[in-house]
Amino acid sequence: MGYKGRDVEVIPLGDDKCLVAACDSCGAIGSKELDVVNVPNYVVGRFTTRVALLEVMSTAASPWMITVAVSNEPCPTGEEILEGVKDELKAVDLSSLPLAISTEKNMPTKQTGLGITVVGICDSEKLRIATSQPGDILYCLGLPKVGPEVKNPDDPEIVQGTHIQKLLETPGIHDVVMVGSKGVRKEAEILAENVKGHFELETSGRVDVDKSAGPSTCLIFTQTPDISPPDFSLTPLSKIGRIVPDSG
Repeated sequence: MGYKGRDVEVIPLGDDKCLVAACDSCGAIGSKELDVVNVPNYVVGRFTTRVALLEVMSTAASPWMITVAVSNEPCPTGEEILEGVKDELKAVDLSSLPLAISTEKNMPTKQTGLGITVVGICDSEKLRIATSQPGDILYCLGLPKVGPEVKNPDDPEIVQGTHIQKLLETPGIHDVVMVGSKGVRKEAEILAENVKGHFELETSGRVDVDKSAGPSTCLIFTQTPDISPPDFSLTPLSKIGRIVPDSG
């Protein structure tokens, strides 16, 4: 159902730690006959992995394992998808992360299907969910892109795992929230509601705040107003508003 409005589930463990899990599915996107969006299977593997992986990482949890469920034959589709999965893990220094893999070996398929789950562990006191404060500035990193716009995993206009790592290391940054099909505005509103405030839009700049961000091509984060956000070079960064406390 989603923990505090986030696309993750959090389960407390008995030693002041918690388990954080996220998943993503991808259907009709790939290189098969009946796929609606035609892209290489490698790209499917990278982006689907990125969605689940960044959801977990953005909570400050450390990924411990990943499952890869390919609803297609092991070769070539399965192998090509797995190549993308492994390269996405390598990009954030997680090449040694354990993988549980399943492919379809009984039935021929004409459409690509993939499911990815990432499970991580976090110290309960360090969990980065609903930590924003009234008055925090809200920023959007990356641009929302969807469908045929999303074909290059290394597109400088979209979010990468290294961006998450940099944000979590920066003092004064509170919540980091991946944006998917709900769009920037909705994610910002949910974030604000969970800290008993509301989102006040100030400017969107290049960001279409109501557009789907597809496979988490952008994120929002909150930061105390007295410091400047990190520099992300070519990746667009826009100040879009602030969290205002509810009256009464």
